[in-house]
Amino acid sequence: MANGILKKLPEDLVFLILLTFPVKSLMRFKCISKSWSFLIQSTGFINRHVNRKTNTKDEFILFKRAIKDEEEEFINILSFFSGYDDVLNPLFPDIDVSYMTSNCNCTFNPLIGPCDGLIALTDTIITILLNPATRNFRLLPPSPFACPKGYHRSIEGVGFGLDTISNYYKVVRISEVYCEEADGYPGPKDSKIDVCDLVTDSWRELDHIQLPLIYWVPCSGMLYMEMVHWFATTDISMVILCFDMSTEVFRNMKMPDTCTRITHELYYGLVILCDSFTLIGYSNPIGSIDSARDKMHIWVMMEYGVSESWIMKYTIKPLSIESPLAVWKNNILLLQSRSGLLISYDLNSGEAKELNLHGFPDSLSVIVYKECLTSIPKGSEFSTEVQIF
Repeated sequence: MANGILKKLPEDLVFLILLTFPVKSLMRFKCISKSWSFLIQSTGFINRHVNRKTNTKDEFILFKRAIKDEEEEFINILSFFSGYDDVLNPLFPDIDVSYMTSNCNCTFNPLIGPCDGLIALTDTIITILLNPATRNFRLLPPSPFACPKGYHRSIEGVGFGLDTISNYYKVVRISEVYCEEADGYPGPKDSKIDVCDLVTDSWRELDHIQLPLIYWVPCSGMLYMEMVHWFATTDISMVILCFDMSTEVFRNMKMPDTCTRITHELYYGLVILCDSFTLIGYSNPIGSIDSARDKMHIWVMMEYGVSESWIMKYTIKPLSIESPLAVWKNNILLLQSRSGLLISYDLNSGEAKELNLHGFPDSLSVIVYKECLTSIPKGSEFSTEVQIF
C-alpha cells in the first residue's frame, strides 16, 4: 500500500522530499524501489544534495589521533562524531587505520579536505580517500617518483580538492629534494610538485617551479574557494602559498601586515570561520606563555584574495596549545593541547573545555564536514577497489 502511494507522488516532489533527508536514511531508502535507488544514486541528485542548504546542526567531526602500542609503535585511530549541545556523540566505533606506512612517526599524518564530503588521510607515501557518511574508502597508489641516489625527499605540503574545469578530484604534494652535505646538513633544496588525477589514479610531475619554502604547521593545507593554502617563507617575509586545483597555478597571498615578519615567537594556522578565510596567530608551542603579554589573534579576510581586507576579529587570552585544528559551529575553536588533549574554546563565552579525547602529542587532526552522498572515484581498471569500513 505504501509503495502504491509513493508511485502516485510526482517525481519532482519525491526529488525535493528526499533532499531533506540525511545520508543514513537515503542509504536505506534505496531499498524501497528501483526508481528511488536510481534517483538517489544519480549525479543530479548527489550534486543537489551536496549543495543543499544546511546549518551548523548538520556538522559532523572526523577526529584522527595516534597512540603508542606495547611495541612503542604508533597506531592511527579515526573517530566519528555528531555534536548536539556542544557534546561529541560517537556515530560508530573507532577504526584503526592500519594502512599508514610509518609506525615510527605520527606528526605528518594529516587529514585534508573536506571537498564535497570527501576527506583524505595521508602520510609520506600512502593516501586514503574516504566518505565518512557512506563509510566508503579507497587507497590511492603511491607516487612513483623517486629521488636520485644521494638525495632525500621531504613531503612538506599536501592538498586535496576538485578540478572544476575537468570535474575530477586531485591530490597535490609539494616536496623538497636535497642532497646531504658532508657535514650532515642539507644542501640546496629544490621544489617538486606531484599531482594525482583520481579519475585515472595516475601521478604526474608539474614542470619545474621555484616555490618559497613551505612552513609546515598542523593547521594548513586548507581548501577554500577551490584553492589549497599553505604557509611559506620568502627571503623577507611569511606568505600564504595558494594552489588553484583547476589551473594548477601557484600564487602568494599576503598575510596581515603585523604577521609577515618571520619570527620564532608566533605560529599560525588556517581555519574557516563563518564561511570566511581566517588566520589564527598563537604562541610558539615550545615556549613559555606570558599571560600579560601574549595573546591569540584571529584575523578574517573579508574579501577573499584581497590582502587589504584582513581585519582582526578576536584577541583572546593565550592558551597553552600545540596548534588550532578547526572551527565548529561558527564559534567553537577546536585545538590540541601540548599534552595531546582535544580542547574547545568558545569564542562567545571565552570558556575552554577538555573534551576527554587525547592522543600522542602533536598527532591530532580534525575535519568538520557535512554529510554527502559523493562517491569515491573508482580510478582506472587497475585501481584498488572501494571498500566499506
